[in-house]
Amino acid sequence: MDNKNDFVGYEYRDITVDREMESIYVDGYQNFGWVLYKTSAPQVGLNNITLKFKRDRKIRNKMELTRLQRQFDACVSEITGMEKSKATNASIIAYSVGLFGTAFMAGSVFAVVATPPLIILCVILAVPAFIGWTLPYFLYKSSYAKKAAKLTPLIDSKYDEIYEVCERANNIQVK
Repeated sequence: MDNKNDFVGYEYRDITVDREMESIYVDGYQNFGWVLYKTSAPQVGLNNITLKFKRDRKIRNKMELTRLQRQFDACVSEITGMEKSKATNASIIAYSVGLFGTAFMAGSVFAVVATPPLIILCVILAVPAFIGWTLPYFLYKSSYAKKAAKLTPLIDSKYDEIYEVCERANNIQVK
């Protein structure tokens, strides 16, 4: 009879991530000794997913792997923030211009319902109002494109950093 002890104690980690970053986490966490055993959609947000990982508690070089994993998480967090900032800045600009257009339209409406109606003022205020309602689309597109062009090299360098961290973790784990 073989008295070999085959017991493996696991540690578990659940993380909720954006669906767009799911593959990065699944691929990256393997290098830190984690094994994906389940995914589920959380109740918060439709664009998120919860990934459930496990790994051997007695994994070699656990402290170094944990340090590299924190570095990985920080890089992914920075990428996510940069991706969101592209749309955030563009949205602020578009909403602001749209709001000014709406204010001009309100002035135009008040001018036309005044007694007596101020038709000339109504037309004068309606022109910037319609411009303020049409322009946000184009402002959003151009602002998004400018921000994306500025951030794309930074995002790419963060992806390179992620790959280097994963490679170092994989080398530690393989030894």
